[in-house]
Amino acid sequence: MNQTPQQVHFITGKLAEHSLRQVLEKLAPRVGFNYTVGVMNITVAALMTTPWIARKLEVPAGTTRLILPGACSGPLAAIQAVTNVPVERGPEDLRRLDEFFGQQSRDLSDYGAFDIEILAEINHAPQLSLPMILAEAQQLAADGANVIDLGCDPGSIWSDVGAAVKMLVENGLRVSIDSFEPREVAMAVRAGAQLVLSVNSTNVAAAADWGCEVVAVPDVPATMAGLLDTIERLDKEGVRLRIDPVLEPIGFGFAESLGRYLHVRQQFPHAEMMMGIGNLTELTDVDSAGVNVMLIGFCQELGIRSVLTTQVIHWAKSSVRECSLARALAHHAVTNRTLPKHIEPRLITLRGSQPQVHGDAVLKQMAAAIRDPNFRIFAERGSVHLVGAGLHLESRDPFELFEQLESLRSGDINSDHAFYLGYEISKAVTALVLGKDYRQDQPLDWGHLTHPEIGHGPSHRAAAVAKTAGTKTEQVIEST
Repeated sequence: MNQTPQQVHFITGKLAEHSLRQVLEKLAPRVGFNYTVGVMNITVAALMTTPWIARKLEVPAGTTRLILPGACSGPLAAIQAVTNVPVERGPEDLRRLDEFFGQQSRDLSDYGAFDIEILAEINHAPQLSLPMILAEAQQLAADGANVIDLGCDPGSIWSDVGAAVKMLVENGLRVSIDSFEPREVAMAVRAGAQLVLSVNSTNVAAAADWGCEVVAVPDVPATMAGLLDTIERLDKEGVRLRIDPVLEPIGFGFAESLGRYLHVRQQFPHAEMMMGIGNLTELTDVDSAGVNVMLIGFCQELGIRSVLTTQVIHWAKSSVRECSLARALAHHAVTNRTLPKHIEPRLITLRGSQPQVHGDAVLKQMAAAIRDPNFRIFAERGSVHLVGAGLHLESRDPFELFEQLESLRSGDINSDHAFYLGYEISKAVTALVLGKDYRQDQPLDWGHLTHPEIGHGPSHRAAAVAKTAGTKTEQVIEST
């Protein structure tokens, strides 16, 4: 029996109508729904609020689903109160309607699975107070760490190591101890540490007494000297182990060290392995996200099921969160044999999605249609564009742009409005520099680092403009 297709009604503003219809013309036949488009009497859809929409809404007979622009603010209950049709917000970018309707080129229903464990090191832990260690450990765990690694200071024994481990364990955290000093390790293990980093010929004799898993490393990473002997001795004593051939920094044998991981995997096809990826992220002048993704991808393909990272240096301050996102991306790509592309936008922090371009014709049309005293800001084609009623100003230089505005509309701008314009224009310039997509009254997309804007948005903007022009908010946001 054929199922009656959904009748979906889309709400939009004047500016987005043409683009929306173009998208729906191709999307509706693929998904199998019929549609109508309700164009509200407003230029920019993001300026709409749900109470405002509710007062003006007309839903065609037979509609089974109502979809609003994702950027419009206000409770959906305001619209639900005036219609029996289920209502929801769509994506903020109408170009993502295909994803919204499940038209993806791959099955992402199981996305998020992973099998790589993250060890997050607290460097120089003996120099921190116990409350400081706990606070840092809890933040690392919240970012995705599975094990908290306590990094000890070589040449000394941390007398409070047992208390620190016990505290973390009592707070529900798994702990590893990063030390070659047998007495220090013994205190940590007795308090509940589950893993020892690291063991080589200098301390392997004590490993059988600890009763926990250890990480075996070579005495000399460049030559792998001592590693086989250490592994054989640990095996003979029945000590569980992971092998870490040691990743070297760029310029100090990086390429060869990657080869050692390949060699160890060939020699020990079923062994557990670990990689200390902080040796690259902390010691290379580059934002850490891309490095973490590449190394996690290497580990995923090679079956290296644990990584050790840290986030001390400023450009690597979000490494744990990046590794957490990267392991899900790598797991999905490897297990599904699909490219890790258009799947995890939270790892793209510097640039983001393709910027939207309206073009001069659309901006000119908007300037002619606007009747309210509000300004619309766009960043495209290398310039910031300021569009208002009968006005279209353009410049790469925000100071020059504001000078143009003052010469034409100086009496219309008070301090609140000037501050708002300066704030938004500075965001627009940043978007131009980085090739980001700028959307007025929305935070720039910094991937997983994005924070919502505080005390800012369409309602706040409308109030500021209303104060400037002495009009009601509804008069400010509506184009008549």
